[in-house]
Amino acid sequence: MFVKEVFPETPYISYVEWYYNYENSDVDFIDKDIDINKKADLVCKNSHILQDLVKSDYVLTPTNWQKQQIPEIFENKIKVIHEGINTEYFKPDKNVQFKIPNTNITLTRKDKVLTYATRGMEEYRGFPQFMTAASILMQQMPDLHVVIAGEDRVCYGRKLHNSTFKTEMLKMFKYDMSRLHFVGALPYKDYLKLLQISSAHIYLTYPFVLSWSMLEAMATGCVIVASDTPPVTEYMQDNYNGLLVDFNDIGAIIKKVTEVINNREKYTEISENARKTIIEKCDLKDMLKKQIDLINTCIKKAE
Repeated sequence: MFVKEVFPETPYISYVEWYYNYENSDVDFIDKDIDINKKADLVCKNSHILQDLVKSDYVLTPTNWQKQQIPEIFENKIKVIHEGINTEYFKPDKNVQFKIPNTNITLTRKDKVLTYATRGMEEYRGFPQFMTAASILMQQMPDLHVVIAGEDRVCYGRKLHNSTFKTEMLKMFKYDMSRLHFVGALPYKDYLKLLQISSAHIYLTYPFVLSWSMLEAMATGCVIVASDTPPVTEYMQDNYNGLLVDFNDIGAIIKKVTEVINNREKYTEISENARKTIIEKCDLKDMLKKQIDLINTCIKKAE
């Protein structure tokens, strides 16, 4: 908070990932009844961000959706530059094999594999909707493997008292645990193999910060069934580089995933367009150049 007091003459670029709003954003996405206490809490959450916005020379944020959350009075300072996706690393591999940890199961591109990747298994990333859809999909496709990467915790949004969303979903539905695989937080090389092995990938999110995982999955050529929410639609167009569904429409999620898994050859163009989009919009080498250019511009401004 006091960087400009310590270094008053030093050019300062602040990184603003998320400015909280209680209308048309994550907070009122599900619950529209936002009371005064919740509003006051969000004002407090924004207080240190406002310090950055006022004192910085430039403000860096990754997407236009995130920029839209920031008060317009600061618009002339804001530069939208994504952190960048390494498309030379995240790329398809038709010959990949993915071994389920602590089992004798090895999956290839010939298998039917539904994938989901997250830091935490939470409402903000549609984990309950995913698990509901997966329970039905596994009944309809007895040869379907469902692989979930991530930890049994909440990073964003509410936590359950004395339980987790994973625990509750496993209680709610009956799963064939020989085909439902929780693989934890994977090393990067194994996470890449998971994306490469995917027959269909699900990404759901509140109107919140867009996960790198969706963009990494697109760069890898995954066919993604994603929520029709603003952070997603900045990068994804329905039936061009992905398939969009209503966040809460379990039936639509099931229908789209079924179509993709049973007719994978029909979605080759969508897979290719997904990778093409990331190369064009947020390839790491291009984003790094823009970040360096911004630093140099900031330095020149201060001279």
